Amino acid sequence: MCVYSRFARTTSCIALLGMLSLWATAARALDLLGGDFQLHGFASLTLVNTTDNNFFGQSDDQVSKDFREVGVNASWRVTPALQLSAQLLSRVAGEIDNGGVRLDYGLVDWAALSSEDGRGGIRLGRVKTAYGLYNTTRDVPFTRPSIILPQSIYFERTRNLTVSADGAELYFERYGESGMLSASFAYGQPQTDTDAAKVALVGLNRPGSVDSKLAPDLQVMYEGAGSRYRLAFTALRLDLRYRPGYGDVLMAGRFKLTPLIFSAQYNAEAWSLTSEYAFRRTSVDDFGPFFYNGKADGQSYYVQGTYRLAPQWEALVRYDAYYADKDDRDGKDFAAATRLPRFTRFAKDWTVGLRYDVTPQFMLRAEVHRVDGTGFLAAQDNPQPQALRRDWDIFMLQASFRF
Repeated sequence: MCVYSRFARTTSCIALLGMLSLWATAARALDLLGGDFQLHGFASLTLVNTTDNNFFGQSDDQVSKDFREVGVNASWRVTPALQLSAQLLSRVAGEIDNGGVRLDYGLVDWAALSSEDGRGGIRLGRVKTAYGLYNTTRDVPFTRPSIILPQSIYFERTRNLTVSADGAELYFERYGESGMLSASFAYGQPQTDTDAAKVALVGLNRPGSVDSKLAPDLQVMYEGAGSRYRLAFTALRLDLRYRPGYGDVLMAGRFKLTPLIFSAQYNAEAWSLTSEYAFRRTSVDDFGPFFYNGKADGQSYYVQGTYRLAPQWEALVRYDAYYADKDDRDGKDFAAATRLPRFTRFAKDWTVGLRYDVTPQFMLRAEVHRVDGTGFLAAQDNPQPQALRRDWDIFMLQASFRF
C-alpha cells in the first residue's frame, strides 16, 4: 500500500498536536520576577515509515508513532552573575528510549567574570555536552535543522552517552569587532545507567553493566560577521568499561572513543550552508573471543544546505556519510571476522526535507531519506542483523509545538 495512504490514516495524531498547540499559543512562556524566572516547554510527534529495516520502532512497511518528545525547562536568574537552569525530558524513540521522565540537564551557572569585552564562568551539575554545532540544543525540535540530525555525527542510538554529563564546565567568551571567540572545557560522568548505553556498546541481552571514567570535553568556536559564519572544533574522550554479569560470555572489556569534530557554517539572508567532519579513534579490548576486539579509525561527514522559500517555509537537502573504519570502508574485513553483514559498518544518506511554521509556536515537517547501509541503526529495533537490507528509504512527518 502507498506510504502516503498510511500517513493519511494517522493524521488524527497530527491533529491532536495541532489542538495542543492552540493551548501552547494561549499559554506562552511563563515569565515571572520581572523576567528573571522563565518556564518553557515543547512536544513533538513523528510518524516514521521505512521500506526496509526499522527506525524508531516497527516502521518496516508500516507507520511507527514511536518517536515522541516532551520537555519542560526553567531558568532563574538569581543575580546578574548567577543562574539556575534545568530541563525535564520524556522521550520515546522506538526501543531505545521508553518515555521515562528524566533530568536532561540541571546546573548552576556562575559568570564570575563579566564585562563589555566578554565573560567567563563555571557551570556545575548535569551539564550539556558541547559536541558539534547542535548537541547542546538537539532535544528541542525547533532548533534542529531537520527532523533527525545527521546520523554520521549525532547518533540516536548513542545519544545518552553524549548528550550530557554530571560534573563541571569552565567557559569563556571574548567579544570583538570582528566576532566572538568562545571556549569551554567540561569534565564529567557520562550517563551510562541505561540499557541504551549498554546495548550501544556490547549488543542485546548482555547481563553485565557499563560504567565510565570521567570524560573530558573541549570545544572552541569562532562566530564572525554577526554570526554570519561559525567555525568550531570539538574534542571528546569516552573511556567505558564493561562489567560482566552472571553467566556472561563476555569478559571485562574496555571501550575507548575519541571523536574530533570540525564544524563550519555560513548563514546568508535566505540560505545556510553547514558541514561537519568527524574523525573517531576507537579501541575495543579485552572482551574475549566472543566479541569483535580491535582498533579502528572511523570517519564521517555531512554537507547540508537550507533555503528559506518564504517567511514560513524552508527547504533542506543533505548528504551524510559514516564509515566505522576508514581502512575497511566497505566492511568486508569486518564481515569476514564476524559473519555479520558488511553494510552494518557504513551508511550513506541523501535527505530532502521541508519545514512549515504554521505559527511561531506550531511547526510541521516532512522528510525523505534514501539510505545505503545500516551503520546508524539501533539493535533494539533490529535484533536480527541478517534480516537487515542494505538499500532502504525513510519517510517522516513531524508536528511540534512550543511555549
